[in-house]
Amino acid sequence: MQDTTSVGRVLVTGGASGLGAAVADSVAAAGGQPIVLDLVEPTSPHPFYCVDLADSPVTESMVAYVGESGLDAIITCAAIDSCGPLESVKTEDWERVIAVNLMGTASVIRAAMPALAKSKGRIVTVASTLGRRALPDATAYCASKFGVVGLSRALNAELKGEPPVTCVMPGGMRTSFFDGRPAKYRPAPDAPLMDASDVADIIVDVLKRNRSAMVPELMITPGGETSWP
Repeated sequence: MQDTTSVGRVLVTGGASGLGAAVADSVAAAGGQPIVLDLVEPTSPHPFYCVDLADSPVTESMVAYVGESGLDAIITCAAIDSCGPLESVKTEDWERVIAVNLMGTASVIRAAMPALAKSKGRIVTVASTLGRRALPDATAYCASKFGVVGLSRALNAELKGEPPVTCVMPGGMRTSFFDGRPAKYRPAPDAPLMDASDVADIIVDVLKRNRSAMVPELMITPGGETSWP
């Protein structure tokens, strides 16, 4: 990233829906070029590559391929969940949450590093407020998001700002993420939830900051969110 006005070419995982789609649109609105990695093709016209982030070798190969044309930032929005008591969640479902949310994040970062070094780009990881606090029946999701927070902190210590890493921890948003769950695992009708586009704009604003100003962590919550303070 060469200045504070252009966000450049930005790789967005999970960019076909939810927060990822909102981030991709926000990147485009900021004059950048979003490149979407997802299992599902987005409805937007952004360049798209079909990737299962649980497959680390394929993920790394695809990110390296995209990086050959240059990358100014990566934003790792992709996430899944599998709710229920630990003993009730199928092993393959539990482990897939870890594979997509945590291992997929690490794979994307690892493969993008050469391109980001050339562009002096940025890494933005998306964790969750559940990367700071734990809830019952959310062992896989909490483990993965606590892991993303730890990964991001360790990377900042390791990289010393070259490239800078920002870990974003959003609270609940109005997206399709909760669709298909039993009612007890969905937000209550009166739950305070954010618009994904508002969260996306804040995330993309990080890409515009001067590199002398580090933003290691960023929590974004609606009013009434219990994760902060």
